[in-house]
Amino acid sequence: MSYFSDLDKLWAGGSKSSSQKSKGSKNQPLKWWFIIIGGIVLLFIALAVWKSIYTDWLWFGSLGFSSVYTTILTTRLWLFFAGSFIFLIILLPNLFLARRLSPPMAATTSIGQGLMVARQIVDRGILAAIVFLSFIFGLVTLGSWEMVLRFANPTSFGVAEPLLGRDVAFYVFSLPFYHYIQGWLLWALVITLIFTAFVYGLNFGFRPSSVTTGARGHLLALGASIFILIAWNYQLKVFDLVYSDRGVVFGAGYTDVHAQWLAWRILLIISIICALLLLVNIFRRFKNSLLITVGIWVISAILFGSVYPAMVQRFQVEPSELARERPYIERNINLTRLAFGLDQIEEKDIPVELMPSEEDIAQNSATINNIRLWDYRPLKDTYNQIQSIRLYYDFNDTDVDRYEVDGSYRQVILAAREISPEKLASEAQTWVNRNLQFTHGYGVTMSPVNEVSDEGLPALWVRDVPPIGKVEIGRPEIYYGESTNNYVIVNTKVEEFDYPKGDTNVYTTYIGSSGIRLDSFIRKLAYAWEFGDINILISGELKSESQLLYRRHIQERVQHIAPFLKLDSDPYIVVSEGKLYWVQDAYTTSTRYPYSQPIPEGINYIRNSVKVIIDAYDGSVTFYLIDPDDALAKTYATIFPSLFTPIEEMTASLRAHLRYPVDLFKTQVSVYRTYHMTDPRVFYNKEDMWAVPTEIYGDAERTMEPYYVIMKLPNEEGEEFLLLLPLNPSQKDNMIAWLAARSDGDKYGKIIAFNFPKDKLIYGPRQIEARIDQDPVISEQLTLWGQKGSQVIRGNLLVIPIEESILYVEPIYLRAERGQLPQLKRVVVVSGNRIAMEKTLAQSLSAIYAGLPEVELPPAEVSPAEVSPATEINELARQAQEHYQKAQEYLKAGDWAGWGEELQKLEEVLKQLVELAPE
Repeated sequence: MSYFSDLDKLWAGGSKSSSQKSKGSKNQPLKWWFIIIGGIVLLFIALAVWKSIYTDWLWFGSLGFSSVYTTILTTRLWLFFAGSFIFLIILLPNLFLARRLSPPMAATTSIGQGLMVARQIVDRGILAAIVFLSFIFGLVTLGSWEMVLRFANPTSFGVAEPLLGRDVAFYVFSLPFYHYIQGWLLWALVITLIFTAFVYGLNFGFRPSSVTTGARGHLLALGASIFILIAWNYQLKVFDLVYSDRGVVFGAGYTDVHAQWLAWRILLIISIICALLLLVNIFRRFKNSLLITVGIWVISAILFGSVYPAMVQRFQVEPSELARERPYIERNINLTRLAFGLDQIEEKDIPVELMPSEEDIAQNSATINNIRLWDYRPLKDTYNQIQSIRLYYDFNDTDVDRYEVDGSYRQVILAAREISPEKLASEAQTWVNRNLQFTHGYGVTMSPVNEVSDEGLPALWVRDVPPIGKVEIGRPEIYYGESTNNYVIVNTKVEEFDYPKGDTNVYTTYIGSSGIRLDSFIRKLAYAWEFGDINILISGELKSESQLLYRRHIQERVQHIAPFLKLDSDPYIVVSEGKLYWVQDAYTTSTRYPYSQPIPEGINYIRNSVKVIIDAYDGSVTFYLIDPDDALAKTYATIFPSLFTPIEEMTASLRAHLRYPVDLFKTQVSVYRTYHMTDPRVFYNKEDMWAVPTEIYGDAERTMEPYYVIMKLPNEEGEEFLLLLPLNPSQKDNMIAWLAARSDGDKYGKIIAFNFPKDKLIYGPRQIEARIDQDPVISEQLTLWGQKGSQVIRGNLLVIPIEESILYVEPIYLRAERGQLPQLKRVVVVSGNRIAMEKTLAQSLSAIYAGLPEVELPPAEVSPAEVSPATEINELARQAQEHYQKAQEYLKAGDWAGWGEELQKLEEVLKQLVELAPE
């Protein structure tokens, strides 16, 4: 007897009486309605899948990444059909065998006929469930495409883990695949066992005593297969010991190596024995054999899998934990440092002076000239108030970078002026305006980080529309950005708005070619369905040359091309050779690096291997491979050979604007706070834990963020662009070290940790904030502003290393109660035991370094035989005044070297005056 009968009997219900046939004939129209509706639903699903594939294929092709999409699509389709087919191969033969081993059902009585009908109904239910489950298994398998491709294209890390001596590549690429296959097969066999047992239950009346030897043997064989898969799982668990979190550190510890490993081996053997017992029981029946077999396995799993390792941990490890765990702590330290790139950090011990000298200030004039007084948060509000120009423009973010301007290496903040059509007046919110006319933003605004106008506003180096200033921009249109979330259609019969000009507007035509040509009915229909917008299909404004631009948000764009890369949260805009580009940092990550301590997100390996450049005008995307030694990046390059471009092919103009990413630096710092300790004893006792300091921003205390600076590192020749962050000892406020990540030239990617003497107090950011709060003059002024209804915004406290000492700078902004225009009102400078708050950085520095107490001298008698002391004092006073005036002139001109030289001369004159003063 076949498993499902034939289709005619399945639909007709098998042999029926004449009355049943008459009744069935009345149900024929209903049956056909179900067939028609089901066919329509299937057709709709098929067309929806085709639409999604077709539109994505066009989009990838427009960017030159057709091969990337083809690789992903074919792998996903192959896995879907393979998953569904293999599941059916496992399930259907077992169900067929179950039906063959079941007793035939007689239909000679009315009860028998009723049972026949009931069984046919159940058959249909089982058939529907099988189709559904095969679809589900196919979808589950489809989702593993990245893991399968990585398994098929592994790359050696060149690092062997110390437990089993296998290359890290086995754990990153192979072990997850083996776990997936084991779990997939186990679920398939469990479901097969359930369905098979259900079929036998229907045919044997759910009475175990009536089950035949063949049926019983069939079920036992399935059970044995499940135990074999369980045994395989225990074998894989041995490799998983490198991810154990039982001990004092992540990775296999003493208990894992000396107890859990043995337990998994024992349970592996017991699982195989259980499988053999079930197979033996097929031929020689033992009473309660199934319960005994399962019981043996459950008890063994509890005793060996949990109890035995817990006892070893409690009675052998905990009483002498450090001695037992020391070698495993070393493994964790070494591999964690490797996984996060901390082994490449160069550590330097530096003596720290109380405060920079005048000579230090003079010799580091470029550092002083690039101290960032403008905080990116209030500056964004300021830009939106003074440079958004029209209500439909918006500055979404501000970015810190560096440019050569007028022959000087200067740190700047710039922001892209993006279009926000949702801010158009309500009567202007038409489909034509949103999608055909207001299609792009325009230009950037740029200002140096340290220059302030008399009104407390930034000095704009690039401003207005069209953009004018010190940096030339020849292609200012921004079709792709951080807030461009809607699709637009260009090259239509509607002129595109370019920028406002007085009382009129200037219009333009898009000349790029990276969009989707809407030159056929099929394409228009597909995208009208994709976006749920029939206007694409029926609008008379479109032409055959019209192009559809979508996925214009740069992060969505990059992520859709390369979903296997983790993106940095802060892409930034760059002006290069007159064009605008977005730079998006991308990371290769893993959660499977052995012994490496995971961060809260679960990642325990990260590399910034890819820099993605997006053209803000035409949306073209280039993935530059910046770290070809990264094993994960090599694997992805093997899978997608046309995706990556060598970093050597990036233009020098763009390479000059690459910067060490903040997200990566934060991640590394979060791990380095603990893993700078390389001695196992110190690490175990957590004797030297560090912490990221806190600062006051606005009126609230928050964790300090890394910040970019241009400065000269100690014992280096010139200034460079760095990402900087100070660190405190844990639960203390003094500063213990600062980390600097380099970004310029061949030094890109190098990190230096400057460690301070542990026997010397170096003020940390929180202590400096407290000193600012306690200063009576500063506190009184801030309170007065607050009482007048203005909002006082305390900006980032910047810790600026100057030679072998520290300068602290904090800008103070003021925002009117009813306004949104933050203005820079004061700059606080702290150096050593001195503190000053003046209108400008130069004035604050002058107050600290030239604010020495005046010397008060009593009158003296003049001797006719020698030069009068009073005369000499007057001459020295004249010289002091002259040096002070020259210092002020140099200060206004930004000539810190000349300023420092005049201050030194002033100091010498004052010393002479002190010597002349009578005691």
